[in-house]
Amino acid sequence: MIHTQSQKLAALRRLIIERGLHAYLIPRQDEFQGEYVAAYAERLKFLSGFSGSWGTGIVTKRTAALFVDGRYTVQAKAEVSGRAWQHKSLLDEPPAAWVKSQLKTGQKLAYDPMLVTVAEAKRYAAACADVGAKFVAVSGNLIDAIWPDQPPRPKAKLFTQPMKYAGRSTAQKLKELATTLKKDRRDVVLLTDPSSVAWLFNLRGVDVPFTPVVLAYALVHVTARAEIFIEPSRLPASLGRSIKATAPENFGKALSALKGKSIQLDENSAPDYAQACLRKAGARIAHAPDPCVLPKACKNSVEQQGARAAQKRDGAALVRFLHWFSHEAPRGRLDERQAAAQLLKFRQETAKLVDLSFETIPASGPNAALPHYHLPPKAGRRIKNGEIFLIDSGGQYRDGTTDVTRTVMVGQAKPEMKDRFTRVLKGMIAISVLRFPPGTTGAHIDALARNSLWAGGFDFDHGTGHGVGSFLSVHEGPQRISKTGHVSLMPGMIISNEPGYYKLGHYGIRIENLLLVRKPEKIKGADRAMLGFETLTLAPIDRDLIDHTMLTKDELRWLDCYHKNVLAELGPLLPPETLLWLQTACAPLG
Repeated sequence: MIHTQSQKLAALRRLIIERGLHAYLIPRQDEFQGEYVAAYAERLKFLSGFSGSWGTGIVTKRTAALFVDGRYTVQAKAEVSGRAWQHKSLLDEPPAAWVKSQLKTGQKLAYDPMLVTVAEAKRYAAACADVGAKFVAVSGNLIDAIWPDQPPRPKAKLFTQPMKYAGRSTAQKLKELATTLKKDRRDVVLLTDPSSVAWLFNLRGVDVPFTPVVLAYALVHVTARAEIFIEPSRLPASLGRSIKATAPENFGKALSALKGKSIQLDENSAPDYAQACLRKAGARIAHAPDPCVLPKACKNSVEQQGARAAQKRDGAALVRFLHWFSHEAPRGRLDERQAAAQLLKFRQETAKLVDLSFETIPASGPNAALPHYHLPPKAGRRIKNGEIFLIDSGGQYRDGTTDVTRTVMVGQAKPEMKDRFTRVLKGMIAISVLRFPPGTTGAHIDALARNSLWAGGFDFDHGTGHGVGSFLSVHEGPQRISKTGHVSLMPGMIISNEPGYYKLGHYGIRIENLLLVRKPEKIKGADRAMLGFETLTLAPIDRDLIDHTMLTKDELRWLDCYHKNVLAELGPLLPPETLLWLQTACAPLG
């Protein structure tokens, strides 16, 4: 049996040599390019031990390199042997660039074409060509060949997202998509993003942790006829006559039958295998963004109301946790894992929780300075007096997906902590109250969240906000608030607002609310209507960390109004003792 990382690398290298190759690419992604993958697709984790949600491995005959971004630098070094693997930065030395230093003329970097997108394959092929090497697709995944106890693929039955949550029928969505195809003179579109497939067909599943998507591809024709590549027995019976289920192993055959057709695919999510099949069949390929992404991001009125209901329910569970934490943490016997377990318990007691929307991040003291801190396999760090505790968490409910971060003080806060926390709060408020014209992107407004931090000489290295799905992915595109967020914010989009500050080795701060982009409203006496945000998240912001002298009158007014709304909305859902605590937590500061 193969047990150690060294033994696994040795087994893979034997296959590399047997096949006349020089190196092999191991993406963390599965064939659906998702943030979360099923157990069978955890190939990079099997080979290296790395359990983060994003990374890339490349193994040559003599070396092995693991590439991660700043979120996982510390985690990768803790999980992956520095003797067997070189630790590399995805940003500072991207895999495609590293390849050039490792390969020579005539050598081959191999890859599984189901796990590499069309766009990625172009980048790697160009990098190999620069040094006279080749980027070659191989049949059969080499990791699967050395993984004797690889878990099976998901087989659970899928379920429908009914109209009371979805707001629009599958037939309506298919008709609109077919109209778009006709307008663009396309015969077929290939959908390879599981979130798009789930949204279009109002389907949900339990194929991967935290995200109720459907691990399937789909073809939609200009006639509004559709084909889903999934085992037919997994589908609900009520899907409709115009929708055909085809076993996944027939995916290539179905693509080959599209000879002469105009096929649209998104090169950033479609596997390179699909494009190869279509080219071989003589299809006409049109690269264009996934046509489901924007309509999925712009929530309809039913989905918006569902989001409000989910946030309210989730907020009550979080308040129960914060009340409990305020009593338990100062005793000095609580650790991070126990805190996360208690929050999960409160969410489960709503009787509406389907799953968490991501693994809870309960970070105390110096761990809070790691924006994507990952709990160790066993007990977490003990929560101590005089430290900051940051908890980033969320839930999946049939009517909505939640994501909320609160930072609280255990004991007495130092003046520096209050200063940094208040600067983060000022940035969060600046985004919350913003009015902006149609066409505004996340990149246009990102600096507002950082302004107070910049004034003090501080910053944070992650984006300010990401899109959120409707009982789908907690990280949903295309909208985002960041320096690279170039998609216009549109009515119905849900986006997070989460500036932060991190002092490595000491503490971290992040305050996160979810916002709904409102329809344009005419301001009295103004020349044009402006978009704005509705704050969805309901949870108090820790008063013990606020230096109210740093807040303007308008900022104090916003905070007091926000807390007044939190109390009004959540008060009726809470037990008496928690309600008393919340009344104090939401008392006016102004």
